[in-house]
Amino acid sequence: MLALMAALEWALPRRTRVLRRWQRWPNNVALVGIATVAARLIIPFAAIGVAATAEAQGWGLLNQVALPDWVEVAAAVMLLDLVIYGQHVAFHAQPYLWRIHRTHHSDPDIDVTTALRFHPVEIMLSLLVKLVAVGVIGASPLAVLIFEVLLNATAMFNHANIALPLPVDAVVRRFLVTPDMHRVHHSIDARETNSNYGFNLPWWDRLFGTYRAQPAAGHQGMTIGLSEFREGRDQRVDQLLLQPLRRDVIEGADHE
Repeated sequence: MLALMAALEWALPRRTRVLRRWQRWPNNVALVGIATVAARLIIPFAAIGVAATAEAQGWGLLNQVALPDWVEVAAAVMLLDLVIYGQHVAFHAQPYLWRIHRTHHSDPDIDVTTALRFHPVEIMLSLLVKLVAVGVIGASPLAVLIFEVLLNATAMFNHANIALPLPVDAVVRRFLVTPDMHRVHHSIDARETNSNYGFNLPWWDRLFGTYRAQPAAGHQGMTIGLSEFREGRDQRVDQLLLQPLRRDVIEGADHE
């Protein structure tokens, strides 16, 4: 999916880049590499392992009722997606969580590698939330596998700098978060940053009133990123790791 979206970005770009790829891509990829290693060392078990244990022990909501396999998988995937939506809202609403999450939003461009750009602490917190959610929901290993594949694939899709034909976008965003829909969430305008939280299913934003159809300045005119982090040095991997600790910026001024 990473290779496919990168190729489509080259063939069908939606926006002109602020920085060149070589100024961002190595740092974004390095950040996810560090996060993956740290998460595996600190939390050395995966969501599928928790799902298998919950299934064997009869833990969780869906293990208390007899459902056809396809219904259980569909319900589990939707509930897990709702949890990720709620987690995303929380990372914007709580100041200390926002300081961690802003590493993702401080990218002055948005493309497929932005989907990889999360602080290691956020990756580990997200993994813990996911492990608890899998146990409480009682999602099967198959449901967790499908959810993980969908979440990662759709995140790369909707962060990609690709231009879908508007009629296609209008249809797809009824069922899946599109690049134009999620790009609004990366606007420098706080009203737009605090909208369109979905990564996979678009229904939660509509249901909970956080949906915004288009950016006020348009997709070509909008500014991506955060006003606190506009310098080229802010995109270095060492600075990305230190962003949650930085006190030389006005915390939440633009976010609020």
